Order: sequence, then structure tokens, then C-alpha cells
Amino acid sequence: MRMSEARFEELVADALDQLPPEFASAMDNVVVLVEERNESEPDILGLYHGVALTERGHDYGGVLPDRISIYREPILGMCDTEDDVVEEVLVTVVHEVAHHFGIDDARLHELGWG
Repeated sequence: MRMSEARFEELVADALDQLPPEFASAMDNVVVLVEERNESEPDILGLYHGVALTERGHDYGGVLPDRISIYREPILGMCDTEDDVVEEVLVTVVHEVAHHFGIDDARLHELGWG
């Protein structure tokens, strides 16, 4: 699947806009970035880098923002249509945002977001 960088970034922004307002407003000290691929694990679709909200203690502060990376190349590589990309971007964004809230992969699978 081919898609411009700008269009892909638009889809990531649209996915973030679809988060329930209570989750979007509760996100704290996190930035979402679009990257081409993860160098050490080129097949992963997204990655949360940081300290989940559930693990932040009283000494959390003065740190750089956590990052959610959404990897464009592997998502496009697994999709045939733009609708497929829209769906996969949404699933990936929700998955990585869930990690920010301390939800692990096992629980995501139970909820149908694995």
C-alpha cells in the first residue's frame, strides 16, 4: 500500500481524535510520533516508550515526555486499502495509548484490542 507521509499522519491524528474524551484528557506527559519503522524490531507497528501512569510515583517529575511511536512502513506493508490502514492505525494507536495507562498486552487481548 502506498500513502503519503502527510496522509498517514492525518490518519494517526484522526485515531487520536476518536479516543474517548476522558482518556484523551487524562494522557499526561506523552507525545505521539509517526516514524518510518523501528530499527531494532522492524516489523512492530507501534511502541510505547515511557513510564505508565499506573507506575508513576511521587518522585515522577522533571522528565522528558513519554513517546508513542506509530510505525508507518510496517502498517502500510500489511494493508491493501486505505480502509485497512485506517483500521490498523486506530488499533495500533489504541493499543499504545492503553500501555500509557498501564494496560498490558494480555488485558488488551481480553478486550479485543490485541
